Amino acid sequence: MKPVVAALAAAFLVAVTLIAVVRPARADERAWIVVDAATGSVVKAHRAQAQHYPASLTKMMTLYMVFDALAAGELHLDDTMYVSPHAQEMPPTELGLRAGDRIDVETAIKALVTKSANDAAVVIAEHMAGTEWDFAMDMTARAEELGLDDTEFRNASGLPNPYQVTTAQDMAVLAQALIDDYPGYYKYFSLKRMRYHGRVYRNHNNLLGRYDGVDGIKTGYIDASGYNLVASAKRQGRRVIAVALGGRSAGARDRRVADLLDVGFNQLPSQLPPVPKAKPGRGRYAVQVGAFASEPAAKRITKRALEEARSALAGGIRRVAHLSERDLYRARVTGLTSGAAEQACQRLKRRGMECLVVRGTPTQIADGS
Repeated sequence: MKPVVAALAAAFLVAVTLIAVVRPARADERAWIVVDAATGSVVKAHRAQAQHYPASLTKMMTLYMVFDALAAGELHLDDTMYVSPHAQEMPPTELGLRAGDRIDVETAIKALVTKSANDAAVVIAEHMAGTEWDFAMDMTARAEELGLDDTEFRNASGLPNPYQVTTAQDMAVLAQALIDDYPGYYKYFSLKRMRYHGRVYRNHNNLLGRYDGVDGIKTGYIDASGYNLVASAKRQGRRVIAVALGGRSAGARDRRVADLLDVGFNQLPSQLPPVPKAKPGRGRYAVQVGAFASEPAAKRITKRALEEARSALAGGIRRVAHLSERDLYRARVTGLTSGAAEQACQRLKRRGMECLVVRGTPTQIADGS
C-alpha cells in the first residue's frame, strides 16, 4: 500500500499547487496600473502582476483577433456570420441574437465595444475558429506572442471560468497593442452608442465624454472579478493608459481610473520628445529581426527588440520595409555601429529572438514608429 499512498499524496500536492497557481485575487483585492503609452514605462502600479478574472476585458483580446484577421484579409467588415444555438444561449449582457440569424462583422465589433454582447462574442469565435474553445486557445497563443505572460483565455466573452485569468499589467500591454497595431480599428472603442434592430445600446465606459481625452477602451464585470476598466486618454499628443481591476462599484472603478489618468498626465514631460535620429557616426549597421506577413507584426517585433536590448540599441531606429516581390515586411533596427549591432544580436538570441547583423544605408529619420 505504501506506493499507492505515496502516489496519492503526490497527486494531492500537485492538485494543491495547481489550485494555488491559478487562484486569482478576490473581487475586493484591487489592482491598478498607469502607463506612459509613448515609452511603455509604468508611472504607478499596485499589485499589477496579481492575477484577476478579466470578465469582459476578455473582449479586448477577442477584438484584437478580429483586427488581425481584417488586416490579413481573412475577414471583412461586411462578412456575415451565422448565429449558432450555443451563441443564442449566452446570458446577458447580449443582443438577443437567435439561432439561424446572421450578423455582419462590423455590427458584432460595435456590439462588443458598446453593449459588451456575449452572444456576439461567441458568434465571432465560432466563425473564426469553428468552436469557442478553439478560438480561446488561439486567443491565448496570440496573447503569449504579445507578451501577456500571465493571461489565459477559456472563452471569448469573459463569462466566469476559473482558469480565465489576467493581470493589470497584461491588460495595459494589450491596450497598447490595440492602439499601436490597429489605430484605424481602435477607433471603434470610442463609440458612445450603437443602434441595432431599433434599439440603442450605450457604451459601458462611463469615462467617454466625461474625462478629457478618453477615447476607449473596455469595461468588465462578473461577481468574482468586481468592476474592471481599461481606459486610454490622449491630450496634446501625449497618451496615458490606465487599468483598474477589482473595483467595488462602477463609480469607484471610474474614479480610480480617472485619478490614475490624472497621475499619468501630471508626471509625463510637458513637451514631446524630439523625433529620434541616428546619432552622429552611426548608421552603417542594422539588426534584422525577421520578415513577417503583416506590417503590424513586423512593427511589434522591432519594438520588442528595442525593449529587450535597450542599451545596445540606444539611438537605433525602427524600420519596417515592404518586400513587394515576396509580400513580406522586413523588420530592422538601423543606425547602429558594428559593435552595437553584434552586442544586440547576442542579447536578442539569448532571449529566443531571431537576429542578423546587416550593413546598410544610414537611417536619419524614424520610420514606422
